[in-house]
Amino acid sequence: MKRLVLAASLVLASATAGLADSLFWVVGNRATNRCEIVTRNPVIDGDIWFADGPYRSLSDAKLARFTIGPCPNRQDPADN
Repeated sequence: MKRLVLAASLVLASATAGLADSLFWVVGNRATNRCEIVTRNPVIDGDIWFADGPYRSLSDAKLARFTIGPCPNRQDPADN
């Protein structure tokens, strides 16, 4: 029984770690005066002045970036 519980906890831990790899956050960057999409959980310090997320897909993060009021440049020219 202990082996089963240990195996289940290892599978759950690895599944959670894999899920975190596919998440996106929208952050406000003072240095660039833009809202950027990042793939790691941001630390709000220094140039990062806000963070929103996590989002499960890049398209969800792009939509959120467009709808967040504090974003000075809501559309990234690379998205065109």
